[in-house]
Amino acid sequence: MGSSVNVKILRLILAVTAWGAGAVLAQKPVPPSAGPRLPLATVFQGESKFQAIVAKAERENWRSLPLGERTVRVARELLGTPYINYSLEVDDKIESPVANLEAMDCWTYYENALAFARMLRYQPGPYKPQDLLHMVEIERYRNGVCTGSYLSRMHHLEEVFHDNQRRGYATNITARLPGAERLKREIHEMTVQWKNYRYLRSNPSLIEPMGKIEEQVSSLPVYHVPKSKVRSAEKYLKNGDICAITTHDSYGYTSHVGMIVRVKDRAYFSHATSDRDKGRQVIIDRPITDYVNGASKHAGIIICRPSEVPPSPMWQNRVATK
Repeated sequence: MGSSVNVKILRLILAVTAWGAGAVLAQKPVPPSAGPRLPLATVFQGESKFQAIVAKAERENWRSLPLGERTVRVARELLGTPYINYSLEVDDKIESPVANLEAMDCWTYYENALAFARMLRYQPGPYKPQDLLHMVEIERYRNGVCTGSYLSRMHHLEEVFHDNQRRGYATNITARLPGAERLKREIHEMTVQWKNYRYLRSNPSLIEPMGKIEEQVSSLPVYHVPKSKVRSAEKYLKNGDICAITTHDSYGYTSHVGMIVRVKDRAYFSHATSDRDKGRQVIIDRPITDYVNGASKHAGIIICRPSEVPPSPMWQNRVATK
């Protein structure tokens, strides 16, 4: 009996240690989507761009590429897309996954590229906007499900990375990178700045439960690579890695996000930028080392590596018989 208990304890310790190091956990099934909870015209923009990227992806067989390479192919098709703020704030009460391929912010840029890349292998075509919205839903919403409540959306990157790793959809590799350090913040961004968010302004009763969510996010084990150590970590970064920029501010962990694009032997930062001198658009910027060292407000980086999601049963019905 004692031996059995000791084995169980050892297994638990190993599991916790592996989780802290960013190990991939067993994948959970992709939950079904109930579809958009608002009119499609409200939650999806960019039909012509969507169809153009689908056509190119099918013509060039992007589906055969690894997820990171596929994500970068989509990301490159979005270069030059205008930057827009608060693109997910589309209603006063009802929450629904949103995808806008005509204008995006830093978060929705990576989200759209990753969702599109996953869609190509998750299920067979022909593809429609609802398929992209489903892939957005499994990335952005707690447990991969939008309940129609604003609180079912994850509003902090740290929780997104944690929740997706817990479901086996990503690996936060930051703690394994050279020079990584633990961060500790008391998150109050949403509750302090609640007037900036349409849903919170329209329903102040959400502020208190949002505060409880921020308490939970504050307690997550968050690591970053300080900007003085980023050059040493560059060689470990891959195409399609999600790269969050950490901040020195005490109210939050991160202030910006994009993705890694390998160019020759360097890891470049691709992002939707609000900087006017960069055109307020989606760009491939400088190597990530140069980017984080280019502004005193940047503290370092967090790297999350997405995984393929379990394929849809629809693949079993692809072959037609006479």
